[in-house]
Amino acid sequence: MKMQSCPRGLRGFCRLLGHSPQAYYQHQKLSGKKSLEEDLLIQQVLYHRTFQPRLGCRKLHVMMEPFMEGHDMYICRDLLFDLLRENDLLIVKRRRSQPQTTDSNHWMKKYPDLIKDIRLSRADELWVSDITYIRLRKKKFAYLSLITDAYSRKIVGFCMHIDLSAEGPLTALEMALKGRASDKPLIHHSDRGSQYCSDGYVTLLKSNTINISMTQSGNPKDNAIAERVNGILKQELLEDAYSNSNQAQCSAKIAIDIYNRMRPHSSVDMMTPEKAHTQTGPIKRRWRNLLNHPTAKVMA
Repeated sequence: MKMQSCPRGLRGFCRLLGHSPQAYYQHQKLSGKKSLEEDLLIQQVLYHRTFQPRLGCRKLHVMMEPFMEGHDMYICRDLLFDLLRENDLLIVKRRRSQPQTTDSNHWMKKYPDLIKDIRLSRADELWVSDITYIRLRKKKFAYLSLITDAYSRKIVGFCMHIDLSAEGPLTALEMALKGRASDKPLIHHSDRGSQYCSDGYVTLLKSNTINISMTQSGNPKDNAIAERVNGILKQELLEDAYSNSNQAQCSAKIAIDIYNRMRPHSSVDMMTPEKAHTQTGPIKRRWRNLLNHPTAKVMA
């Protein structure tokens, strides 16, 4: 086999640096391989961002592991972060003022907090509910009502509505009830908003033998799981504004399907909520608990 010839100038340069020409060619080969691998990883990042435009580095790393194994390559999360930064692909969180969606200053009956020190072992044991605003053009809003299973983090009921009446949350609750898999004890936890205290909502909960639990203050940390789900949808999967409520409704439906079926969740051992919903027993969390409140401590 004919050896690759080495230019005389290169041979002298390598000798000056204390390296052999073979080391130079090996370095060139490795550099080319690294460049190719980085290009492939960037393509994978862009592919996943097609469905989840604001997906962060940690979730991307988990979702890309099968691809890296299939191509006999590996990059740690910190190096992936550096790669994203070098290519201007890091996500900057959006901060905006938001309209108030909770009115707890009303005459209707309010219920005690039943979830202090609770530890969960299955799906359909604790549902948490909340309402978040969705921006429309011309300074208008629609309102997305969500019901999330606290064990699996799966969104089990939702409804987009044009106002803050009880109709939106009631429709979301009806959807959640249709998907309820068993008649085992279940707690419904929410803030003390008028929608959740309304006669229609309370009656539907009681008729399905669901225990009613409510926060005891207006602090968002008191309903931390619901607030977190709201944030994920708005920061990662929904646009800044929509032309009308119908467009917002369609986008929310797609976003929730992606959230449930595709997005790994650090609170359920990097499983998707859909997969976690089929589990039983304790589920490992992969994040440090920074909120000192029962809904943040719910053990999956």
